[in-house]
Amino acid sequence: MVSAGLEILGLSLCVIGSLLVMVACGLPMWKVTAFIEANIVVAQTIWDGLWMSCVVQSTGQMQCKVHDSVLALSHDLQAARALTIISSVMGVLGLMVVIAGAQCTNCIRAEYVKARVVNAGGVIYIISGLFVLVPLCWMANNIISDFYNPQVPASKKREIGAALYIGWAATALLLIGGALLCCSCPSSGNSGYSVKYAPTKRATQNGDYDKRNYV
Repeated sequence: MVSAGLEILGLSLCVIGSLLVMVACGLPMWKVTAFIEANIVVAQTIWDGLWMSCVVQSTGQMQCKVHDSVLALSHDLQAARALTIISSVMGVLGLMVVIAGAQCTNCIRAEYVKARVVNAGGVIYIISGLFVLVPLCWMANNIISDFYNPQVPASKKREIGAALYIGWAATALLLIGGALLCCSCPSSGNSGYSVKYAPTKRATQNGDYDKRNYV
């Protein structure tokens, strides 16, 4: 029961983490306008994402433009696109693998094989979390470096957007859930206790029990 509970908890964390990765991948708020000038009242706010850039006016109107060319993007955006997509695909793959080997399903009969399958699903989720962690840290490093670079004009400076924080939360859930899946499998061997039955006592021809039964 404890092992099944760990499987359910780990799988739930991993599924939530994979959904957050997909949300972070689609959100345009990876980079947002930095308010560093004396006048904090600005007419518009710029959001830069993996797939589009949006301009939010002070009146509440928002206009978004999809990136026309992939090669025209910066290297960190190109890597973030590829790795977040791979992480999302691996999340779906890990879900199918864990469900196939879970104790509450009958897709696989052998308990030893089911344990190994759940272990493999946990490893897939951990790799998925590492794949999404790389572009998040790379993007955050570039944002911070440009922010403190005096050669970058103030209009080009950006701050860390909400999508990066969502991605970091997703990474933590994937790593924790994957570790739980790797630790939740029952032991593959049989129990150390074995049942031994005493031989039945046989009566002799004269109706008495054999004395060897009492030795």
